[in-house]
Amino acid sequence: MKTRIALAQINVTVGDFAGNVAKIVDAAKSAHRDGAKLLIAPELALSGYPPEDLLLRPAFYRASADALASLAAQLKPFAGLHVVVGHPHRENDGAPDLPIARGVPPVDTFNAASLIVDGEIVGTYLKQDLPNAEVFDEKRYFSSDPKPFVFDLDGVRYGVVICEDAWHASAAQLAKAAGAEVLLIPNGSPFHLNKESVRYDILRARIRETGLPMVYVNLVGGQDELIFDGGSFVLDANGELVAKMAQFEEAVGYVEFDGTTPVQGTIAADLSVEAQVYRALVVGVHDYIGKNGFPGVIIGLSGGVDSALVLAVACDALGPDRVRAVMMPSRYTADISTTDARDMAQRVGVKYDEIAIAPMFEAFRGALAKEFEGRAEDATEENIQARIRGTLLMALSNKFGSLVLTTGNKSEMAVGYCTLYGDMAGGFAVIKDIAKTLVYRVCHYRNQTDAYGRRDVIPERILTRAPSAELRENQTDQDSLPPYEVLDAIMRMYMEEDRSLAEIVAAGYAPDDVKRVTRLIKINEYKRRQAPIGIRVTHRAFGRDWRYPITSRFTEPLA
Repeated sequence: MKTRIALAQINVTVGDFAGNVAKIVDAAKSAHRDGAKLLIAPELALSGYPPEDLLLRPAFYRASADALASLAAQLKPFAGLHVVVGHPHRENDGAPDLPIARGVPPVDTFNAASLIVDGEIVGTYLKQDLPNAEVFDEKRYFSSDPKPFVFDLDGVRYGVVICEDAWHASAAQLAKAAGAEVLLIPNGSPFHLNKESVRYDILRARIRETGLPMVYVNLVGGQDELIFDGGSFVLDANGELVAKMAQFEEAVGYVEFDGTTPVQGTIAADLSVEAQVYRALVVGVHDYIGKNGFPGVIIGLSGGVDSALVLAVACDALGPDRVRAVMMPSRYTADISTTDARDMAQRVGVKYDEIAIAPMFEAFRGALAKEFEGRAEDATEENIQARIRGTLLMALSNKFGSLVLTTGNKSEMAVGYCTLYGDMAGGFAVIKDIAKTLVYRVCHYRNQTDAYGRRDVIPERILTRAPSAELRENQTDQDSLPPYEVLDAIMRMYMEEDRSLAEIVAAGYAPDDVKRVTRLIKINEYKRRQAPIGIRVTHRAFGRDWRYPITSRFTEPLA
């Protein structure tokens, strides 16, 4: 017998139980209309993922239980449709409303998935393997339960495991031992580069162990710094890809099963690295601004490559009518920078303003002249200019309610080539996890793609001239830093790959460059702790992934 299965690759919002229920019901309506017998929603789809310390509040579990009951009632008209939905679950929810202790292993709270049929909750699976690395800390919130959950539909037995369960052997094997013939895997799997191939490799290992085909359903959308890329897929019992949904797009997908064998379906095209990054940035900005209710964004446009990329992303995410660009030239700003900024603002069609900072800079210098007497100009005066710009942007943000998007990249954040309360001032750091060399690659991608309408939105000269902060005469970034190809490689090996200094030197990088870059990474931790959150696209970003002390005297030797 053939069974049609629907994959609800949906974009939910943490804590919006009513809105999330509505999305699941809409997906169920489509699935039922299109003849599906089974709908799978992602991990914690009911509450949004990850709820973090909301999971320490009993009221959150009560709201989840109420939402689950409401969802079941609203699914009743879709007769015969089996719906698997992820949600937080608390046993003995009628117990006294005592706080859930922080740092104490929970005993009655679970990451769960329930099966709803004809308006009834007919069974619940409790997640067995709880991730506690990278951005995950589920052991802070949940207990695990090693019981499988298997149900029958059209003569086939389906087993449910949740996300991390599929990264280990035991849950899948327990499901098979309980009679499962197909595994259903709801996920809240955040995006990072190369994540798709990692998922395939992990699930193929489970298939080799169990011989079971697998249906993998992932969230899509942005949640603070995390991006969920969707990319839901189906693998047959040989580990072959049978169906795959597009990344970064909300949709309901379908796959047919002939008994326990999935029938070949649509496989979405793979995206290049640059396309994945750009789409992740667009989704991240769209959802952070939209889900938090900001009317729009403000960007300090410099005529340089970083702010150009952020402007392009913002326009593609929000539309140009919700984006404002402000050029704030100083006495050191090259004419071509102003020309290029005007050119790009015109190409993307945003509101554009110019506010000269030279008069304000001179006022600061005059006010500090007595205090600074006898001392040469240095980075202090450069930082004053950056802070004037930050103050102006924040004033516009306060007055109009729009959020300032900061434009610093990962290379700059790593080595502290940024100014606290200056170019770091703002609410959301769009490219803080994008190395400078990748910034250029993503800009070239944006200029060449038709995915967002007009090509060539970034003027070519912005991509070819030497990058500069333009805070002193004839300044370029390479006056203060190694070439970005060198800096980015050292940063990647040290920060993302945890390679030793000796290993980095052995890879061919000059000892002086290795010492310099890693020292700068160390001494600028205090800046990064004060930076706004931003979009994560690598497996290790500054923020939740990176937990180094500010106060530390440890120095790693080169050999």
